[in-house]
Parts: sequence; structure tokens; C-alpha cells
Amino acid sequence: MGGTGLEPVTPSLSSIYRDGDVVCRQGELGECMYMVQEGRVEIMVRRGDKEFCLGMLDKGDFFGEAMLLEQGVRPATLRAVGDAVVLTVEKTAFLHRLHEDPSFAVKIIRKMSRRIHQLEQSLMRSAEMPELEVPVASNERAQS
Repeated sequence: MGGTGLEPVTPSLSSIYRDGDVVCRQGELGECMYMVQEGRVEIMVRRGDKEFCLGMLDKGDFFGEAMLLEQGVRPATLRAVGDAVVLTVEKTAFLHRLHEDPSFAVKIIRKMSRRIHQLEQSLMRSAEMPELEVPVASNERAQS
């Protein structure tokens, strides 16, 4: 799997997705994670009647690990861009691997940390940063 070190243990299942096929849908219960073995997958979010592409996953990238650590629903839809082979990793296999191989846990944490850092950078770029005004103390105004 491209030497990512994130190769899962069984039970797992690889599936072939054709261009436009949905791997998982926003709002579904997250009971497994996915790893792209071949091809590309886009991360899509729907807000009202609009759909936004948040990014692309390439060979070796994974998605959905957070849903295995905390109960929740999928925050985005994954959709194949061209043909893609995607590995499905069930929660029990994921947790077993975390327990048996601490280096696997470190790799997952590093990837999640990079995602948080990228999100922070994106938020900083998109936020309007008003110039900071330092209030003048009342006794300083009186001296002026």
C-alpha cells in the first residue's frame, strides 16, 4: 500500500468504485474508515442545495478514522474521481491494530494533527483579521 505504514489488519474489504460512485455519504453513521489504494477520491460537503469540494484523497490517504474513535455521523461524502480502489476497515480491526502496534497509532495521530494544522491555516487565511486597536488608558489621555 505505498509504504504508508497504515496497512490495516483483517477483516477489511477492498472495493472498486467507478467515476462518480459514492464511497460513503455525509450524515451516515461512521462505523468504518477508508483507505485509498488506487485512484483518487474527492471529499464533498453539502450545505443546503450547494455542494463543495473540500479536498482530494490520493493513494495511501485515509478518511473516517475519527468516527471510529468517537461516535458520530460522516461529516462529508466521499466520491470516486475516475476509477478508485478503496479499502474499508471495520472498527474492530482498527482498534485491534491500534492496540497491537503503537507506531500505527502515532501515524494516525500525526495525520490528524496535520489536518488540524491545515484547517487552522485555512481559517486564518479566510478570516478577516481586523487591526488591533490598543485602548489608551484614561490617565494617559489626560497627560496628552
